[in-house]
Amino acid sequence: MHGAIETYEQAVEFLFGRINYERLNSDLYSAGDFKLDRMARLLEQIGNPQNDIPVVHVAGSKGKGSTSAMIAAGLSSSGRRTGLFTSPHVEAFEERMTVDGVQPTQAEMTRLINEIARIVRQIEAEPGRISPTYFELATALAWQHFRANRVEGAVLEVGLGGRLDATNLCRPLVSVITTISRDHTRLLGSDLAEIAGEKAGIIKPGVPVVCGVSQPRALKAIESVAADCQSTMWQLGREISFDHDPQRHVVRVSTPKGSWPEISVPLPGQHQAANAALAAAAIDVVDEEESPVPRESASAAIAGLTWPVRIETIGRHPTVIVDAAHNWASAGALLETLDSGSPACAWRQRVLVFATSRDKDVDGLLRQLLPRFDTVILTQFQDNPRAVRVETLHRRVRELFDIPVHATADPAAAWHLARRLAGRQDLICVTGSFFIAAEIRELVVDQPQTETTPTR
Repeated sequence: MHGAIETYEQAVEFLFGRINYERLNSDLYSAGDFKLDRMARLLEQIGNPQNDIPVVHVAGSKGKGSTSAMIAAGLSSSGRRTGLFTSPHVEAFEERMTVDGVQPTQAEMTRLINEIARIVRQIEAEPGRISPTYFELATALAWQHFRANRVEGAVLEVGLGGRLDATNLCRPLVSVITTISRDHTRLLGSDLAEIAGEKAGIIKPGVPVVCGVSQPRALKAIESVAADCQSTMWQLGREISFDHDPQRHVVRVSTPKGSWPEISVPLPGQHQAANAALAAAAIDVVDEEESPVPRESASAAIAGLTWPVRIETIGRHPTVIVDAAHNWASAGALLETLDSGSPACAWRQRVLVFATSRDKDVDGLLRQLLPRFDTVILTQFQDNPRAVRVETLHRRVRELFDIPVHATADPAAAWHLARRLAGRQDLICVTGSFFIAAEIRELVVDQPQTETTPTR
C-alpha cells in the first residue's frame, strides 16, 4: 500500500503488514532483532514526543498490564490527563492507547496511521534502513496520540523484556517491576537472575524503582542495577507493606510516604492485591516527583477499574471465567484464585478450555492445570499463528496423562462443547493464552448464548 490511507480498514492493514513479534513463534527471532536504534530513528522523525511526556514505566513477567491500568486510573483521578499504553489488545487495536480511559476513535487512528505511514516510507527509502516493526509503530502511535491529546503523563507497559523494548526510550518518573518468572526464555534467558537483569534494563539513573519481585536471586539482580543507577528502591514486603483481606477483597497499603485508605481490589486474586499495592506505591512516587495525587480519589478510581481477561467472569449459570494465564506463575495464580473464591465449593464440576502458544512451557501448563479440572477441552486460537496445533496438544496430553480429553481445532466448537457439557452449577474456565481468552470472550460477550447469562 503506497497511496494515502483513507479508511480505518486500510490503516489496520498497513500495521498488520509489519513484522509482528506478538504473532511470531520465538524460534523465528532472537535478541538481535530488538535494537533501539530503529525505534530511536522513528521517534526522531515524529519529533521525539517521549522527551516531553513524563511516564511511569512498568515491566514484569506477569501483572504489568493490571498494575499499569491501576496506576493510570489513580493518576487520572487527580485531574492529571493520563495516557495508558498496554499490549496486546483484546478486540480492537486502539485499546492499546487510551487517555483518561478513552480510546481513540477509528477516525483518529486512521489519521495517526496515515501520518506515520508517510514517515515509515521515508525511512524505508533510506539505504540500509530496516522498516519499523508492528510493536515499534504501535508505541510511536501511542506517543503521537498522547501528544495530540496534551497528556500530562503516561503509563507505559513494556511489551517484551525491558532493556531492548521499544518503550524503553522514555523519561520515567518511576520504574516499576512487578514480578519475575520464566517466560520467553529463548529471548530473555532461562535463569531468573538473567530474566530479572533484562527487566531491570528499564531502570534509569536516579529514577526511583518500585519492585514486587520476591525471589532472592532475581531481586538481587534488580537491586544491583538500581544501585549502579543510584536509584532508590521500594520493595514489596519491605518499604511497601500490604495486608489483603480476601473475604472483603480489600487491601491496606503503606509506603514510606504514609498509609493509604482501604483499596477495594477490582480484580480477583491475591496477586491482584499485590499489584494494587505496587500501583499505590508508584502513585506515591509520582506524587512526590510531580503534582499531588489525592489518595482517596486514587483509591476509588482503582476500585472502579475493569480489565478484561484477567480472571474475568463473563457468564453465570454456568460460571464462565476467561484468563490470560500463559506461564507457570500466572496459571498458579489462577488456580489459587479459583480455589479460594467462595463459589468454588458450589461448582459441581470444572470444565477447562485450553489452548496455548508454541513458545510457552506447554508441558508445564498441562501438568499444572489438567489435574485440577474434571473435563478438558483442547483447542487452538485462530487469530495468531503461534498457536500450538490441537493435534500436538492432544498427543502431549496422551503422553503425560492417562485421562480422556476432548479436542477440536475450532475455538467456537470448543466453546459450544463446553456449554453442552457444563450444567448451571458448573465452571467453564478458558485459559492458556491471552489469545484464546480474548477469542472466547468475544464469542461469549458479543454473541451471548441463550443458556448463559453474560456479564458486562
